[in-house]
This record gives sequence, C-alpha cells and structure tokens, in this order.
Amino acid sequence: MARPYTRIGHLLRLIQLIQSKPGLSMRDLVEACERHERTIYRDINTLNASGIPCGFDRELNGYRVHPGYFMPPVELTFEEAMAMVALLEQDDSQIPFLETAQVAAEKIRCQLPAALLREVQSLDDSVQIDLARSAVDDSARDVYRQVRNAIASKRLLLCTYDSVHSSNHDTGKTFEFRPYVLWFCQRAWYAVGRRSDRDDVRRLKLNRFTYVKATDRPYHIPEDFDLQAFNGNAWRMIPGDRAYDVAIRFTPRFAETASETRWHPTQQEQWHDDGSVTLTFTVDGLEEIVWWILSYGPGAKVLRPPELAQRVRELAVRTSEQY
Repeated sequence: MARPYTRIGHLLRLIQLIQSKPGLSMRDLVEACERHERTIYRDINTLNASGIPCGFDRELNGYRVHPGYFMPPVELTFEEAMAMVALLEQDDSQIPFLETAQVAAEKIRCQLPAALLREVQSLDDSVQIDLARSAVDDSARDVYRQVRNAIASKRLLLCTYDSVHSSNHDTGKTFEFRPYVLWFCQRAWYAVGRRSDRDDVRRLKLNRFTYVKATDRPYHIPEDFDLQAFNGNAWRMIPGDRAYDVAIRFTPRFAETASETRWHPTQQEQWHDDGSVTLTFTVDGLEEIVWWILSYGPGAKVLRPPELAQRVRELAVRTSEQY
C-alpha cells in the first residue's frame, strides 16, 4: 500500500508537476494534488520562502518555476560520485529513453571539484555495468514521453494498441488509457494503468502502441496503488490465478550458479551432502517459471508441484523432437 503524502511529499509533488509541465492552471494543480486551492497557494508561498521561485506566469497563463532557477549543486563523496557516473553513463540501448539521465551525469561531472574529478576520470574505464540487452525501438520513444507526461499532469490518453493476444475485432480499436506507472521490466518498458475497454489494471508494452494522443481530460491515480502488490508473487511480471509451492533441485554443477542469484523474493535454499541444492519459491502461476527451469536443461529437476514437472517434461520432449 502506498504511504500517504507528508507535507514535504506534497511540496515535492507540486514542484514535480510545475516543472514537468509549465503552464498548469490552479485547477490543474488542485486536481492533480487532490488538495484545496487555498492549500496549493500556501504550498507555493512555502516554496518561494524556501528559495524556489515559482508562481503564475502571464505569458503561459499558468504556473511555472522561474526559468533561471537551478537546484544548488550537491556535495558528493568520491564513492557517491563514482556510483552516479557509473550508473548514468552506461550504453542507453540497455535501458532505452534515459538520455536525460546521461545529461544529468554530465552536470554532476561539471560540479565535481577538480581533484575529485581527476579521481573519477582515472577509474572511468575500470567500472563497467552490463545489463540485459533490450530491444532497440525508437518508435516507442514518443510513447514513453507522452505516457510520462500524462502521469505527471494526470491527463488521460487516447490510444490504439496491437496486442499479440488481441482478436481482429480489438486491433485498431481506440480506448482511453489512464497510466499509473512507467515500468522497465524484462528488457522493455511498460505502462501500467487502466484502459476504458477493460475491467482491470493492465500492463501495456510501449512498442505495441500504434497511436497515442494526449487529452485535457483529467484522471485519478489511486493512492493505494502499489506496483509490487499488483504483481503479487509472479515469477517475473504476470501472476497466475493461484499460488504454487515450487521446489527445484539443481545438480552440483549448477547448484552454486542457481543459488547465488536471488531470483524471487520468496526464495529459500537447502543444500545437500552431494553438493546439490534445492531452491523453493511461492509463485503465482507457473507459465513464466517453466521457461527459466528449462534453461538449465538436465541440471534442474522439478520436485513439486507435479503439474509443473509435467509441463517441463512435455516441453522438453517437444524440444527434443525438433532435433
């Protein structure tokens, strides 16, 4: 469950809204922050008193942070500076659409004292981070930005979507979409939210949107929405209809490799005298975990549940039949 905003949280939220979309009206801010108009005025006065110049701009006919204002430089230790630069200067094809973060890395570099900058530069090539490769698809870049802006301004989108599971009747059908969260998972970006032609919250892959148009129509993100709770105990991202107690035994050759990674929050391990290890999980649904088990080939054996063991056996047989 999401925690209620504190006063500081409300102020940070207000700054985010005004900076992400300059020109929002007082009505926009009231709806997005879900606070009374007089409270918004008081929050704006508090921001100005604390040195953050923001207010009504006649040219924009809305509120904005003064264009000449920048956050003061942050004092970083050597370890903090190295961590920030290492994380933000990776190949952007691994996590697409994060060019802004890379610009931020350059700004951080510019703020570093000369001595600290020399130390960071001397280790630039000694820190490498290689994430799982993602699909390079620039066609989703505009979708990413529009969904991000929609979440910030709480303005719903008109969309069409090409799902691999859609019927011909659904293909090209326009619907209203209320995004709650942008989520990078399993090499791709997803928008999690509610679409008008479905009864539940959905995960929509950004590169499958075929049309996205911003509107001026407001929507509400439930305060109690929590992505982790929404995903439940799914192995990766799509929970099934019921929970399963899963146990998998790995041969000594694969035991250390399998156990050294925390694959799931519920993971437990039991080592055996012969060097093998049994990993147990509580998983909502079996469709995702079955493919992970198959990736270990004969190095993994399903102990329970029996329906998972049967599914692995069937897929292994069908695989062998191709050779």
